[in-house]
Amino acid sequence: MPNFTKQAIKASFWKLLNQQPLSQISVRTIVEDCGINRNSFYYHFQDIPSMIEEMIMDEANALIEKYPNINSIDEMVETAFRFTQENKRAIAHICNSVKRNIYEQYLMRICEHVVRSYFETTFKEEKINPSDLETIVLFTKCELFGLFVNWVNSGMPDSAMNKLKELLSLCDGLAADMVSRIKIDSSN
Repeated sequence: MPNFTKQAIKASFWKLLNQQPLSQISVRTIVEDCGINRNSFYYHFQDIPSMIEEMIMDEANALIEKYPNINSIDEMVETAFRFTQENKRAIAHICNSVKRNIYEQYLMRICEHVVRSYFETTFKEEKINPSDLETIVLFTKCELFGLFVNWVNSGMPDSAMNKLKELLSLCDGLAADMVSRIKIDSSN
């Protein structure tokens, strides 16, 4: 039964977050919406920020579990993009609050997974120095992260998916080029 209560708390919070800014949501409004007492909330969560962090990391873990091996960065980016679009108001409320760092941690974790999985899947036959791989992963995950942050900061327009596809198309082959450069540099 506690798991049901915890899920109900999360659902109430998510519903409220889609309706109003984070600063207007309190434990009281959550428990009233959910129909439970305050003690039940505190049994499951220390406070609202810890609940937000758990919820966002749960989403990140679910996405990672759904796509353990990535053959296409495009597919994973589109999935993360769709999640953000479907929860646009809630994400905007988090990003416009002092808890923006929680969403950014989620986003960076997703970017890290996408990029690392992609390189490990696509270039598994290549002999890449671990240090060089870390450099490529760092560069590429920061590029993806920057694209998403730019999109969020510009108000998350629906038309951005087309721009994102254009950018990913422009970057097509960049990963293979970076790997080939590392192989050349490593042979010297």
